[in-house]
Amino acid sequence: MKNRNERLMKIRRLIGSMNISSQEELLKLLEKQGYEMTQATLSRDLKYLKVAKMPDNSAGYVYILPNIEQAVEETELANRGLTGLISLDFAQGMAILRTLPGHASSIAYTIDGLDAYEIAGTIAGDDTILIIPRDGVTRSDLVNLLKIRMPGLIQESSGSLKN
Repeated sequence: MKNRNERLMKIRRLIGSMNISSQEELLKLLEKQGYEMTQATLSRDLKYLKVAKMPDNSAGYVYILPNIEQAVEETELANRGLTGLISLDFAQGMAILRTLPGHASSIAYTIDGLDAYEIAGTIAGDDTILIIPRDGVTRSDLVNLLKIRMPGLIQESSGSLKN
C-alpha cells in the first residue's frame, strides 16, 4: 500500500488534470493507480486538501483545488517587493532559489504564506531560499505550484529556471 503523502499528491494530480464529479469516480481512478482505501479515508483526504466542488457546464459539479484560480497578480508581487529571483535549481529533492541580495526573506515569507500542501517549509538567507517539499512532491509539482501561485515571480526569471 502506498503512503499518505503519495496518495494526497495523486489526488491533487487527478483533480488538477480531469473533471471528476464524485468521490466514487475518484475512488475508482485511485484504485486503478494502485491506491486502496475506503470512501471515508478519501473523504478525509479531500477535506484535508480543502477540495471544493464547482459548477461545470458538462459534468454538473466537479472537484477543484483551492486557490488555483486565485494566482497573485504580477503587479501585486512587484508592489510587495517580490522581484529579484535569479534562478531555481534542485538538489537532494529540495529547491534552491537564488535571489538578488536582500530579497530572499520577503519571497520566502510569501511562499510560506501560500500555505501550499506541496511545501513543508522554507529557509531564507540574504540571497538564497531553500524550499523543502513534502515527500512525494516532484520537481515539476513544485515548479508548477510556483508558476501558478506566483506568476510574476516566476515569469520574471523564466529563462533561468531549471526543471
